Amino acid sequence: MNFWLTEEQEAFRKEIRQFLKAELPSDWSGVTGPTMVEFELDRDDVWEVHKTMACKLGEKGWLALSWPAEYGGQAKSHIEHAIFSEEMAYHRSPGINTIGVEMVAPTLIVCGTAGQKEKQLRSLARGETFWCEGFSEPEAGSDLGSVRTRAVEKEDAFYIDGQKVWTTLSQRSGWCALLARTDPEAPKHRGISFFLVDLKSPGVTINPMEDASDGSELTEVFFDNVRVPKENLVGERNQGWGVAMTLLSFERSGAGWIGTLRRLLDDIAGYFREIVNPSEPASKSRLIRHRLAEMAIQVEISRLLSYRIAWMQDKGLNPESDAALMKVYSTETMQELANIGTQLLGLYGQLGRDLKWAPLKGVIEHCYVCTIGPKIAGGTSEVQRNVIALRGLGLPR
Repeated sequence: MNFWLTEEQEAFRKEIRQFLKAELPSDWSGVTGPTMVEFELDRDDVWEVHKTMACKLGEKGWLALSWPAEYGGQAKSHIEHAIFSEEMAYHRSPGINTIGVEMVAPTLIVCGTAGQKEKQLRSLARGETFWCEGFSEPEAGSDLGSVRTRAVEKEDAFYIDGQKVWTTLSQRSGWCALLARTDPEAPKHRGISFFLVDLKSPGVTINPMEDASDGSELTEVFFDNVRVPKENLVGERNQGWGVAMTLLSFERSGAGWIGTLRRLLDDIAGYFREIVNPSEPASKSRLIRHRLAEMAIQVEISRLLSYRIAWMQDKGLNPESDAALMKVYSTETMQELANIGTQLLGLYGQLGRDLKWAPLKGVIEHCYVCTIGPKIAGGTSEVQRNVIALRGLGLPR
């Protein structure tokens, strides 16, 4: 089996690197989120760079690499899209609306109507519209089937009432991919529908929430009799669970995780090389060298798992359990790597990004705080292990 990329794919990786070097601001220090390039977009300066880069990426056609050509895509392989996502994350570049480009768009390609694809995909491909995900609620996170937000059908529209929480960057988004209950009498997984909601609609209220890293990417969103046209229903009424699972399979398979892992490992290893005293015996630093070597192996395993998912998607296979495996492994690897970085930096590892004495511009402290969330968001590690056991290994409940 050949694990290497083709010459054309390696040339594409080089092209992305050259583009980012030319287009990112010369003083760009990078977005320091542990998993996605959308961290810190609550900051106005980062948001402006994000919008500029999104349009430039759209002009290159890179936001829609693997989409069909009729929707503004280039019909490239999922492998090439994985290369793009990995390099963007490694260079901590904004410009990808992860939820819109990598989750909503491929879901619409699979499940959406011709009208929905025509209306939404082209603007996403150009980097002109931004999306958030309205799934979780105060009492429905890991148990997503317990959503209480209601959508009542009246004549030519649905009217939505309820609350969503931990919604990433809804204050920056124009649209929301939302789950709502349309049949309260049906079993909880069968009475849910999937909607595309314009956040400019009357009745939408957005409140930012401060997180553990002092950011406000997360929000709570309230819907008070919000009108959603029937043409914004994705899939059949009461059959939104299947659409949601399609979206989540794309969320859990992103190669952006891998770029972030590689960059953090390189940062920590580079810092370690700088502080090592050549005159000291190698045994003094042997433990750290061994731990970093182990992490390099785990990062490479995560990378291979991610590219396997892209390969499966290119073959038309369902990567659901593989995506769950990749998410568990990569998020736990990220947390372990952040812990090692914090131990290596000692007391300096507690310094945040705004302090001049912080090593690596405070990336380690920020990642240490933030790596708890990814093991919960998008499905907890416990839920992912259930998916692996039931749908991957075929074990009984």
